[in-house]
Amino acid sequence: MMLQNKNAVIYGAGGSLGGAVAKALAAAGAHVFLTGRNIASVQKIATEITASGGNVEVDEVDAFDEKAVDDHLKKIIAQDGKLDISFNAVGIDLKQNVPLVELTIAEYVNPVTEMLKTRFLTATAAGKLMMEQGSGVILSLTATPGGIGYPYTAGFAAACAAVESLSCNLASELGIYGVRAVNIRSGGSPDSAVFKEAIEAYPQEMQGVLQNMKADTMIKKLPLMADIANTAVFLASDMAAMITGVTVDVTGGTTAGLNYRAIKQQQDNNYRLSAGSKI
Repeated sequence: MMLQNKNAVIYGAGGSLGGAVAKALAAAGAHVFLTGRNIASVQKIATEITASGGNVEVDEVDAFDEKAVDDHLKKIIAQDGKLDISFNAVGIDLKQNVPLVELTIAEYVNPVTEMLKTRFLTATAAGKLMMEQGSGVILSLTATPGGIGYPYTAGFAAACAAVESLSCNLASELGIYGVRAVNIRSGGSPDSAVFKEAIEAYPQEMQGVLQNMKADTMIKKLPLMADIANTAVFLASDMAAMITGVTVDVTGGTTAGLNYRAIKQQQDNNYRLSAGSKI
C-alpha cells in the first residue's frame, strides 16, 4: 500500500471532506490520528475506518489551540516515533454571496484570520517535528477562488489565497530539511456536506448553481470528495517525492480559464461549418 507505515494526523476529521481524506489515507495503509472538537462526528469516521480494517485513533483536539495541538503531536511521537503527514480540514464560519462593497470589514477579514490561524498552528507544529526527523508532508486544501477572480466569494477568496501562500512559503523554508508542503485546490464537491445541505434546503436554486459550476469546468464535471481524497493520498506518498511548493488544481480546469462558452457539438460537420472550415 502507498502509505504503509506512515502516520497521519487529520484536523477537522469529522467533516465530510476531512473524513473522506482520513478514510482514503487509512485505506492506503496509513495509521490515521483523527481529531476534532466534535468528537462524536470524528468517532463516526473512525468506526467506518475500523470496519474497513484501517488503523485509527481518535482525540478531541481544538485546532485553534496551540497547546492542544502541540500536546497531541507529542503524544503521537511518544507513541509511534514519527509524524509523516499533516492535513487540516477545519471549517470556519464565513459569509458569502454578498458583494464586497456590502461587507463589513469584520465579515471580510475574519475568515482570513481564522483560516490562517488554525492552518498556521497545525502546519508549523508539524513542520518543527518533521524538520527534526528529516521528512514529512504538510497538506492543505483551498478552493477555486484561490486561483481566479470569483464574484461574491467574499473573505473566503482571500482566505484561500492566503493558505496557498502559506503552503508555498512553508515548502520553500522546509524543503532543505526533507519536508514537503503541497496545497490542493478543489472546485467544490457536490457530494460534500455543505452542498448536500444546500441542495436539500434550496433544490431549485442549487440545480442552477451546480449547472453553472459544471459549465465552468473544462471537463463539465465537478470533482467529488473521492477525487480530492485520492489526490491527497498520492501527494502524501513517495510517488510525489518531487512535488512541493505548489497548489495542485483539482477543479476540473476551472481556474485555468472561463469554460462556460465551450459547448460540445452534436456533429463534427456543424462544428466545421460554425468555424468557417471547408468540408
